[in-house]
Amino acid sequence: MTEPANRVLILGSAPSALAAKTWPREPFSHIVAINNAWRIRPDWDVLIHPEDFPEKNQPDRIGVGQRIVTAADYVPAQNSFGGFVYAGGTMAFTAGYWALAELRPAVLAFGGCDMVYPGTGHTHFYGTGAADPLRADITLRSLEAKSARLALFGAAQGCRVVRLSQGESRLLFPSVTSDNLSDAELPPVDDMTAVLQAEKALGYHVPSGRYWEVADKFDTTNLDALDQQWLKAYRPIALEQVV
Repeated sequence: MTEPANRVLILGSAPSALAAKTWPREPFSHIVAINNAWRIRPDWDVLIHPEDFPEKNQPDRIGVGQRIVTAADYVPAQNSFGGFVYAGGTMAFTAGYWALAELRPAVLAFGGCDMVYPGTGHTHFYGTGAADPLRADITLRSLEAKSARLALFGAAQGCRVVRLSQGESRLLFPSVTSDNLSDAELPPVDDMTAVLQAEKALGYHVPSGRYWEVADKFDTTNLDALDQQWLKAYRPIALEQVV
């Protein structure tokens, strides 16, 4: 089997994302910009955004080799990894699963996606915006667990899922720099099977991706139990970092 070669940068909209302006392009085969992050640097390859992303915030033109990924593309991709209820309903996680499905990377590196928001001042690089992960959303009860799940799915296909940031983060991925993208160890995936069987037994799958329309069918106690299983499966990284 051919080893994966792509190294994908997932770029979010945190204030720290502006550091990506000066990052060298060479370490990355693809840059996937979430929502407004396409404004940070012009050499992005993919812009991924939800159905309600305002047209005024979209680029006026698309360059050669660039493309836009919408729900028509990312819903089937995320469904192939179990769907939004289990995987998490933020565009950061969605972008990650889409990249795993479509780009088959060796490294999936998140920048400006730490999901930590200050109480005052700028919440995003462009000012103050709506903090997607802070919604009262049934899929976001543990951002840490959702990140653990994504990292394990990456590891299962030989992909290191990391973050290009230091300090506080809701993502449990190892912190690296663009110089050492491949240094992080792959977490063991031995315990994934049991958690996936638990997900299948619950049957919380919404093929349309519009899980919020049937949120009353999901038991939060069951979802919390699944989150704990994902955290344990991602040991020892998750158990050391979650407080």
